[in-house]
Amino acid sequence: MKPPTNLSPYLSSMNNDNRLTKVNIKSLIKNKGSQKFIKIHKKNLKQTVLGFGGSFTESSASIYHDLSQTKKDEIIEAYFGETGNNYSIGRTHINSCDFSLENYAHCETPGDIDLKNFSISRNKKDLIPFIKDALRLTKNKFRIMASPWSPPSWMKTNGQMNEGGKLKEEYKSAWADYYCKFIEFYHGEEVPIWGISVQNEPEAKQTWDSCLYTAEEERDFIKYFLGPSLERHNLLDKKVIIWDHNRDMMVERARTVLRDPEAAKFVWGTGFHWYCGDHFDNVQKVHDEFPDKNLIFTEGCQEGGPHLGSWDLGERYATSIINDLNRWTVAWLDWNLILNTQGGPNHVGNYCSAPMIVDTNTQEILYQSSYYYIGHFSRFIKQGDSILEIENDTSLLSLSSVSKNRDKVNTVILNKSNTSDSFTYIGANTSIDLTIPERSILTLIEKLNDN
Repeated sequence: MKPPTNLSPYLSSMNNDNRLTKVNIKSLIKNKGSQKFIKIHKKNLKQTVLGFGGSFTESSASIYHDLSQTKKDEIIEAYFGETGNNYSIGRTHINSCDFSLENYAHCETPGDIDLKNFSISRNKKDLIPFIKDALRLTKNKFRIMASPWSPPSWMKTNGQMNEGGKLKEEYKSAWADYYCKFIEFYHGEEVPIWGISVQNEPEAKQTWDSCLYTAEEERDFIKYFLGPSLERHNLLDKKVIIWDHNRDMMVERARTVLRDPEAAKFVWGTGFHWYCGDHFDNVQKVHDEFPDKNLIFTEGCQEGGPHLGSWDLGERYATSIINDLNRWTVAWLDWNLILNTQGGPNHVGNYCSAPMIVDTNTQEILYQSSYYYIGHFSRFIKQGDSILEIENDTSLLSLSSVSKNRDKVNTVILNKSNTSDSFTYIGANTSIDLTIPERSILTLIEKLNDN
């Protein structure tokens, strides 16, 4: 079989040195035909992609702050540069989160409902400089969402930022204004905030920063407090994201909030995490019931430490990204950008992994499989691309997108099995029999001849 000249494959494999490596298509061609196939329907456009990214936390920023300029430049280019993963969206926290060095709030003065003592001075030390370094490289195309883990302790029923608790009724108006203050103060630092979620994980009573909302409480807070406050502050262009928690209960939450037109008018979309099982069908259900609203994956990471060198990490990421994007998700956000070799710092010991782990003793940057697997999407599926309908007759997971000017189709194919697998790729203009190695991920770029 003569190799087609319009196909460019990029491969990462557990059992060799390929890491987002452009390989010769000849090495993947299978001479015998396969009964299994992946077929691209190039005219069936689905959602437009906003992009991929990760989260700027105080923990990540504290590590970044202490690095040499050379290492800082490496991290910024690897994540946000054209030669790197080309991230175009990020998340950060309002007040502290578990990946902060301690509990803190931007207004610590009890009873200060006018927020006269509101300050982001703490964030100016490490966190904002980290974000601004990314912004300088990405220029004006980068979106940042902000999420609260907890209101200040004085606004809560349990009198502390940790261990759940609820927002006191008498402080709901002040808390709504708090989001607007945060947005305005960040804009003053030339860090534009694109959107906010109402509450990170509103059904989780955590040992770290957390606050509980029922679906009805979240709905009413948006309708009576947050939405009107955004309107008063001329911030209705900011995207409001509900839920920001696991896929398992996202349908019920979306129904409660989005079936109320007075709340729904302020809501851009539903955010979700992966910490309670896959539940991918729930993502599709939310789209089917509320097709005029958006879906965004707002957080995921491997829990329980750094998991250095694990290949399973990348496969977990790719499985989620493929299934979420195939169910109308418009953006996909990782959790911490960088962590240390313990999987922190974390002020309650909730250590996790990140795509880049930094040895703070030597300043060596340890790239994990998750970095490469995310890159198979973020480097080739760009802002403004559309997801295409794909017919998949294989046991492999796959995803397709089309570039904005429709001059190429990018298909991501994942093989998590311990044996190689073969399939017929039926592309926009090309049909070819291919083999993907075991424990590998392949991005196949098909350049179109008919624009």
